[in-house]
Amino acid sequence: MRFNDVVWGALLMLFGSALFVDVQGFPKMPGQHVGPAAMPGALAVGFAVCGAILLWRGLRQRAAAQAAGAAAPPWASAPPWFASPPQVLGFCVLVAVNLLYLLAADRLGFIVVGVIYLMALMRVLRVRWWLALVVAVVMTLLIHGVFYKLLKVPLPWGLLQPISW
Repeated sequence: MRFNDVVWGALLMLFGSALFVDVQGFPKMPGQHVGPAAMPGALAVGFAVCGAILLWRGLRQRAAAQAAGAAAPPWASAPPWFASPPQVLGFCVLVAVNLLYLLAADRLGFIVVGVIYLMALMRVLRVRWWLALVVAVVMTLLIHGVFYKLLKVPLPWGLLQPISW
């Protein structure tokens, strides 16, 4: 969906306000003027300011359109790619594999979910099965090696815990 700037502006202002209120509960650092709430608080103010600019710009465009006798821009509209089934399928697969990672990575493990993730995305792009499988396995192992061994990121092993290295 394509949303009008007024909608995005209002949402950004709401998000920035909620974030600013939430970070006020962060603990203070003794003897410090800047604590853990400083950076998220600054981002919250930035979100709210950007939201206000979008809101103002969107309202100004609507008023200009109405003053000119034209129809005001819609609040929401479907993008052109919504009419293309392959692109809608690709979007749905992208959302599905991200949800799979969020919900199943701890139980199944990074390597298993990573292979499924990459295979699904490559199959939507019409990559041949065997090539998609080879690339998914190699890239998942490469990514796992870089993050787990070099960067020391604790990735979940899941089903492969008995053979973890």
